[in-house]
Amino acid sequence: MKVSRTSRLNGEYQKEISAIIRRLKDRNAALKGLISVTETDVAPDLKTAYVYVSIYGLNEAETKLAFDALQDCAGYIRHELSQVMR
Repeated sequence: MKVSRTSRLNGEYQKEISAIIRRLKDRNAALKGLISVTETDVAPDLKTAYVYVSIYGLNEAETKLAFDALQDCAGYIRHELSQVMR
């Protein structure tokens, strides 16, 4: 079975972004609960990628706060990912 390049990159992006978020949770108090990267979808030209996450918090407010904090950290995550994916 032949595996395409984008499917391999999807798996690598998912693994690396999960590791970055795990390290980021130590520094950002707003990132509470269980955060997991469920899927990534990298475009064939590698210019864009969609990252799907699931967040399980104690309540809806904590989940919303964690998602907002994750969106605020998107630039940092993008930067760290560019350092790893050379």
